[in-house]
Amino acid sequence: MTTSLTPRLFYDGSCSLCRKEIDHLQKRLSRHFILVDISEADFTAWQGVDKQTMMQKIHLWTGAEFLVGLDASLYYWEKVGWKLPAKFLRLPIIHSIAVGIYNLWANWRFKKQASCEVCVR
Repeated sequence: MTTSLTPRLFYDGSCSLCRKEIDHLQKRLSRHFILVDISEADFTAWQGVDKQTMMQKIHLWTGAEFLVGLDASLYYWEKVGWKLPAKFLRLPIIHSIAVGIYNLWANWRFKKQASCEVCVR
């Protein structure tokens, strides 16, 4: 039985990099999360967060709160056993730099895809 408390990972299946990572980790991820491809035409919003916002950065619902961007990735990396890279990227100075790099990449990716029909729906 799934409820609004069931953890969910919201990813952009139209992004080849995002899709490759999710496909690679799918068996392990599906043990912990419902995987939601937000590029699907019928996805509009969840828990008050709209599709447009979710297309900008990866979102993960823990069952109690949203984690967004790099922190969402680190959370699910830990769940699938990638603890060492997650631990390294959580080091204070490293984390600040990694968040900045993730945000630059996410902004570039979103601008690149902003003209695609999936992103503007």
